[in-house]
Amino acid sequence: MLARMKWIDCGREHLEAIRVIFNDAIANTTALYENEPRSRAYMVDWLEAKRAAGWPVIGLLDDDGTLAGFGTYVQFRPLEGFRRTVEHSLYLSAPYRGRGLGKQLLEKLVEHSAGRGFHVMIAMIDGENAASVKLHEDAGFQHCGLLPEAGFKFGRWLDVIVMRRMLEDQSC
Repeated sequence: MLARMKWIDCGREHLEAIRVIFNDAIANTTALYENEPRSRAYMVDWLEAKRAAGWPVIGLLDDDGTLAGFGTYVQFRPLEGFRRTVEHSLYLSAPYRGRGLGKQLLEKLVEHSAGRGFHVMIAMIDGENAASVKLHEDAGFQHCGLLPEAGFKFGRWLDVIVMRRMLEDQSC
């Protein structure tokens, strides 16, 4: 049984745990199309850029103080016409995967972004990540397209599935 989880706004004190989670995803999965581990300096810059732009980094903290996972979102593309469209990312620490926390974290990101007037949330998912596709389907995301061989990692080309969810605020 899982310990109680607490929602947090991740800060500098969580950067090392976030870095460990990112680096595990980089080394062992196709959830992130990067090859080099992220350094401590990179993570400081990453968080400062998020804070300066007003983007959230929402975490799930176990009652023993362990960061189980985190999620964030940013503007989909850096053009004015995309100012109300966001793309999210979420990551769980390996011991916490497969326990329903991804669903909770995704719903928290949807709720957070909808509450700030965003119109649509985009998910870009590795084509072989059936668990992530299912997670997004269950959370009300719809398939929008496939980008064949759009990424390259582990010596092979990877397809990207594009999914989206309309958010609560439908006004212009």
